[in-house]
Amino acid sequence: MTDGRARQEARAEPVTADREIVISRVIDAPRELVFEAFTEVRHLSRWWGPEGFTTTTRSFEFREGGEWVFVLHGPDGTDYAEWIRWLRIVPPERIALLHGEHRDDPNAFESVLTFAPDGAATLIVMRTVFPTRELRDEAVEKYRAVEGGRQTLSSLAAYVADLARKRAEG
Repeated sequence: MTDGRARQEARAEPVTADREIVISRVIDAPRELVFEAFTEVRHLSRWWGPEGFTTTTRSFEFREGGEWVFVLHGPDGTDYAEWIRWLRIVPPERIALLHGEHRDDPNAFESVLTFAPDGAATLIVMRTVFPTRELRDEAVEKYRAVEGGRQTLSSLAAYVADLARKRAEG
């Protein structure tokens, strides 16, 4: 490869690559149902979080500029205060959000979730960008963010499959 081509390919890398976590999964349900499970509080508390975690919602307003304030309860009894502001909502295709421990959290990170049809299934992609590489690394190493994200999407897949089955049964 020539030096010029190597420089071109290097420039093609996203400028946030060293601050990102990207997790995806194909979910065996229509996109509208997957989007609904992500956007209605009655669904979120049934699947949100890694294995062994539960969620208690304090307030929820799903609209651009609205917030979701909740507590994640860890399997060891530790409570984690959480806050999300919905930045951009394009049903049933895309959600952009800011996620931190509280409003005005200087370490809050941005996530963009996309929901794409994949035949009768849905490809969901969560792209999270942290303010710094160090915060991304801490999320990966200390909080097991990649594994937790995969477990969360697994919980979503199981929940949505059960929901789809119940709706099909009438």
